[in-house]
Amino acid sequence: MFLDIIFLIAGLVLILAGANYMTDGSAALAKRFGMSDFLIGLTIVAMMTSAPELVVSVTSALNASSEMAIGNIVGSNIFNILVIIGITALIRPIAVTRGVLINEIPLVILSSVALLVMGCAPYLDGGPMVLTRDGIILLLFFIVFMRHTFASAKSAPSNDPVASSASGFKPTPLWKAILITLGGLAGLVLGGQWFVEGASGLARAIGWSEGLIGLTILAAGTSLPELATSIVSATKGFSGIALGNVIGSNIFNIFFVLGCTATVTPLSFGGIGIPDLSVLLLASILFWVFGWFYRRRTITRPEGAILVILYIAYMTYLYLNLPA
Repeated sequence: MFLDIIFLIAGLVLILAGANYMTDGSAALAKRFGMSDFLIGLTIVAMMTSAPELVVSVTSALNASSEMAIGNIVGSNIFNILVIIGITALIRPIAVTRGVLINEIPLVILSSVALLVMGCAPYLDGGPMVLTRDGIILLLFFIVFMRHTFASAKSAPSNDPVASSASGFKPTPLWKAILITLGGLAGLVLGGQWFVEGASGLARAIGWSEGLIGLTILAAGTSLPELATSIVSATKGFSGIALGNVIGSNIFNIFFVLGCTATVTPLSFGGIGIPDLSVLLLASILFWVFGWFYRRRTITRPEGAILVILYIAYMTYLYLNLPA
């Protein structure tokens, strides 16, 4: 258990350091190639910070722990919206453009709906909840998402945050920006692995199930790169990276990570049930609603607080329903 604690702390330190370097490197690349904060957060940063989820889910599935693989993705996406968007909004209210509310966030809702429908289809026929090689459909969704994203960036007006280039960074040599970004990514991935290993060891020591570990410890651990990157981005004034990071990560997690994993091997949901998938769908809808209402196209501090409180309530629900 002592070694697990060491891995936990060392992993957290690496994650925080990696997030700082990757934010600087990614923003420098965005400025270098004329990409916007939001676009690079939606694509490059989202994919890189989702690397732990990809590694953990594929490894879990290949080791016959599909329940942990599903729980990791569902829990990570819930964590991304309720905790990361919530905390980021508490630090600095998040401005959301009309285009993002119309085009990108609905894809987050669509990914949640797709997972709920695909998981429940066998259940409604009297069988267990399972995600089969329908994962190919999820991969097709991902291809459409990537094509739509870059097409939208090319056609967006120059004053649209989706198209406007990053600002606030001095020009950085290309080699240096790439080196900083890759170094940050290495810290994130290695730190995420250490954190997950330590946290999982502690969780198993107290007798938690694989599904519960996936929904909680693994989800939080593999989402720490997104959390650290978003917080660092928000404090540095790059809220576009924070917003795009969460949107891109949630879409990437379901459409690409689960799509790849389910294509390799069928995934049984096990203890991950309709309530958990419903919480994910509710969080996705609230993400969209909070962007539209209260203060027009801004996720405010009170709304951020509501999201964090909802996550605490969900964790409380899971704790109260622990097997005796």
